[in-house]
Amino acid sequence: MKAMILAAGRGERMRPLTDHTPKPLLLVGGKPLIVWHLERLSTLGFKDVVINHAYLGEQIEQALGNGSVWGLNIQYSPESIALETAGGIANALPLLGDTPFLVVNGDVFTDIHFDRLSLSSPNLAHLVMVDNPPQHPHGDFAVSSGKVAEAGARKLTFSGVGVYHPTLFVGIQRGQPAKLAPLLKAAMSNGLVSGEYYQGVWHDIGTPERLHQLDELINFSSL
Repeated sequence: MKAMILAAGRGERMRPLTDHTPKPLLLVGGKPLIVWHLERLSTLGFKDVVINHAYLGEQIEQALGNGSVWGLNIQYSPESIALETAGGIANALPLLGDTPFLVVNGDVFTDIHFDRLSLSSPNLAHLVMVDNPPQHPHGDFAVSSGKVAEAGARKLTFSGVGVYHPTLFVGIQRGQPAKLAPLLKAAMSNGLVSGEYYQGVWHDIGTPERLHQLDELINFSSL
């Protein structure tokens, strides 16, 4: 299965750190956020990785190259304008192929076992859900009996890690911005989104403060 890392965000909430450095290249625990993903993907047996980028994207390509350092084959999907999550994925479909693929947000830090995730037909998406962090107390979706729905007794937060079938993005024109949530909700209404609840390490790195907190946690723990 191929993997895609979403790395095209401007990182407005991370300013001034992102004024001259793209968010995925910000250091945590002594190495760029995105390198943690690449190392983990390689360790878990992934070979082909697609990375989209927009703001300061040339820095990402210069820093990561073709991925051979990690035993990976990295291909890039540049965006001239911000395409949002679904638009970015749709734009990269020619590189991802016609079978299910893994997508990971570039601004999360996690030890989720990417290699254990899969997508069973006829589902169009499989989402990893986590406990609601302080900055997102109300969650996103509910998980029940292996299915994800908009409503439920207990809403969890979408981790930014999922497996998708290309068919989910069939209605999006390449190069056009599109959000992921409407696609997921439409698929949920038809019972086509599976999911699981993950209770391991997961951090959303959305602000300089959270980046600093994670950096301290990594430096003073065995993560």
